Amino acid sequence: MDCYACDQNRRIDTLPARELVAADEHWRVAHAFDSTLPGWLVLVPRRHVTSIAELSDAEAASLGTWQVRLSRALHAVTGCAKTYVIQLAEKEGFAHVHFHVVPRMPDLPADRRGPAVFGYLNAAEGDRLDEAQQDDIAAALRAQLDPAR
Repeated sequence: MDCYACDQNRRIDTLPARELVAADEHWRVAHAFDSTLPGWLVLVPRRHVTSIAELSDAEAASLGTWQVRLSRALHAVTGCAKTYVIQLAEKEGFAHVHFHVVPRMPDLPADRRGPAVFGYLNAAEGDRLDEAQQDDIAAALRAQLDPAR
């Protein structure tokens, strides 16, 4: 099986901040590696599933909580007006269920709203946020997600 999410999950103890914004026993949060939009997050189950119907009751029970927590953290860190939550899992090598949690900025152009937001993903290497930028955003989000706050 060639699965990017599973490869990353197997290395969870050595992942950089951008690949481990937060995690629990069921989910891992990463910053999208190929985005030009700061704060584009991916919520990934820690075990391999290819359909939402395959989620365990425990995974399903915490899914909504994660989506809300991430949306609140993104609002605090990026100033977004709202978040989009999207799940497709169709791309070759990325069939592992994952949820895109995307900050919709107040000034997002009308032609990039809704599904057109995907125009900020799959960016060429020189156009995407670099690893240091992703790590900085991850650190700020991690601070917002800290339960001690």
